[in-house]
Amino acid sequence: MLIESLQNEKIKNLIRLITDNRFRKKSGSFAVEGRQENERAAKFGFEVQDYYICESIFNEDFPKGKIHLVSEKVYEKIAYRGTSEGIIGIFKTKNSNLKDFKPKENSSLIIVESIEKPGNLGAILRSCEAFGIDALIITDPRIDFYNPNVIRSSVGCLFGMNFFQSGNDELHEFLEQNSFNIFTTLMDESAEHLHQKDLKQRSALIFGTEHSGLSDFWVGKGKNSLIPMAGSIDSLNLSNAVAISCYEILRQKLT
Repeated sequence: MLIESLQNEKIKNLIRLITDNRFRKKSGSFAVEGRQENERAAKFGFEVQDYYICESIFNEDFPKGKIHLVSEKVYEKIAYRGTSEGIIGIFKTKNSNLKDFKPKENSSLIIVESIEKPGNLGAILRSCEAFGIDALIITDPRIDFYNPNVIRSSVGCLFGMNFFQSGNDELHEFLEQNSFNIFTTLMDESAEHLHQKDLKQRSALIFGTEHSGLSDFWVGKGKNSLIPMAGSIDSLNLSNAVAISCYEILRQKLT
């Protein structure tokens, strides 16, 4: 049956999953828009509950799962990105506990404190996945990993990554217990440059917010490092800094 009304209860539920963080967390479900993003969610083991498809836009074979057909008018209202690609899936969230993560001998972690912008988190996930980072850990998070904007800006890279939320104390204990080399990014012009550090072994790079940098909690808890810059500006966009650091980790491991 074709759903043509925004007053349909399933559509109301879907809109709340997209727009309401609290409802999303309470329901244990989240929405995924776009063909590639839905394919990646299914590929990496996320359990699908429903698909909402607009046949006039989605010109491919239907995925396996419970399908609800919607009109173009309804899809235009529920699609986060307008009329893009004609498919929205609802998947169950995964409960990821840092204590269950088993790092490899040369595992590399990216850690970010108190990130606030979904677009930045999505871009960071994309860089971490592209350069083979083993896990992304967010401390004191201000946004939800399953925010639609995070999924969109990561182009679905979220689904192929190990990702965790943690408090600083819990995280520091985990890093110490698992013998990680900790590299901080405190503003200190005397710090060595990142490429001078040995990142081939088990390592964790920790980044603060763009507004205030890394918190005092991490002072003295790691080796400070900076990205060398030749211009007059004294800092980079957070997602750019993470991308450069991820590349440096991979470069060292490949040489």
